[in-house]
Amino acid sequence: MKQRSWFQKHAYALAFSLVLTVFTGYVLLDTFVLPSAATTSATVVNATTEVTTEVTTIQTDTTTTTTAQTAQATSTTDTTTDETAATATETETQTTASEPVITDNSYVGNGVSITIDTIRVSDTTVYVADIQLTSASSLLTALAQNTFGTNITQTTSTMAEANNAILAINGDYYGANKRGYVIKNGVLYRDTVRQGDDTEDLVIYADGSFAIIDETEVSAQELIDSGVVQLLSFGPALVENGGIAVTTSEEVDQAKTSNPRTAIGIVDDLHYIIVVSDGRTSESDGLSLYELAQVMQQYCCVTAYNLDGGGSSTMVFNGTVINNPTTNGSKITQRAVSDIVYIAA
Repeated sequence: MKQRSWFQKHAYALAFSLVLTVFTGYVLLDTFVLPSAATTSATVVNATTEVTTEVTTIQTDTTTTTTAQTAQATSTTDTTTDETAATATETETQTTASEPVITDNSYVGNGVSITIDTIRVSDTTVYVADIQLTSASSLLTALAQNTFGTNITQTTSTMAEANNAILAINGDYYGANKRGYVIKNGVLYRDTVRQGDDTEDLVIYADGSFAIIDETEVSAQELIDSGVVQLLSFGPALVENGGIAVTTSEEVDQAKTSNPRTAIGIVDDLHYIIVVSDGRTSESDGLSLYELAQVMQQYCCVTAYNLDGGGSSTMVFNGTVINNPTTNGSKITQRAVSDIVYIAA
């Protein structure tokens, strides 16, 4: 057998070494010498640099914006703090301002101003409440025991207390009759027309204005539809269009000429006069309807209406009965009635 030469024995190793040398040379040239690769590499680096710069700029801007936002937030916080402090001061001022000023004969606050004068008319003590409101919603009525029906009664002071009334007077005593319109606080309780000749009522609209109506000429539902929220059914009308509407001899049914009286009237928008007189005592004779009308006119009422009187006549102011209610003069005490008219804060 012919032996192979050294070259033949190591040909594959030599070939592999050559290939490896060439490859290593290419890698070294590619890494350190060939410009195309370097150019491509440089582009990538530039792109990376640009991206990095852009990101840095954005981050810088973001940081600047964040700083600005922080400053703005701080400013807003300061402003909010100032506004909160201002609001607190304003609230405190409003709270202080909303606290009513109350004396024995006056009340001012919460949209209500009341001054009560005590005068003498025809040997009778008369209590005149001059009332000015900012909202008609302060002029309300209430039912005894908060219930509609006949012979359901409470004293005026009891109802006044139950409804937190600043000022209250007895109403029309609707419960003494089985007929006649009854509208209280916008609710229609009864729609049957009153019997007899006395069918004149006082209606109060949602805006606080007054009108005299005749039950025979308009239905109760029509009154509701027209905006009536209160109806007082006793009478008669004392003053209409600024003029006295009763005669010197006119009286309620067969009542005495002089009696304790209760009346309500309007001067102008949300300005009201309420009058209660004593009577049937040695200190006070009482008033006739005409004398009562004169008082209402004296206080500039353009419309005024007579309410239930006699032993029912009662005025309560800040929880105190200020007149001298009596049925026969032998005892000063309140009569229990069906309803009240009152002023609320």
